[in-house]
Amino acid sequence: MQFIVIGRDGTDEKALDRRMAAREDHLAMAKEMHEAGKWLYAAAMLNDKEQMCGSMIVCEFESRQALEQEWLDREPYVLGKVWDTIEITRAATAPFWAK
Repeated sequence: MQFIVIGRDGTDEKALDRRMAAREDHLAMAKEMHEAGKWLYAAAMLNDKEQMCGSMIVCEFESRQALEQEWLDREPYVLGKVWDTIEITRAATAPFWAK
């Protein structure tokens, strides 16, 4: 099952600091998820000031429950309170991007 996950950072004055503090661990997890075939594509979202303000991930997990257990329950941006909101939507990538 494929999903689009959008994590929107908090908007308080410490939001970018929290992101930067958790970023190295987040990128290590991103690499792990990509190498396992779980993350198909990811990007940082930018605000009008060109600052990171969220994340977009296209991923593949057996189920939404597996997505949460295998990834989000240990995601540094969740544990570090970087993402204020998380939107999870079922998706289907174009055939040439699918496994």
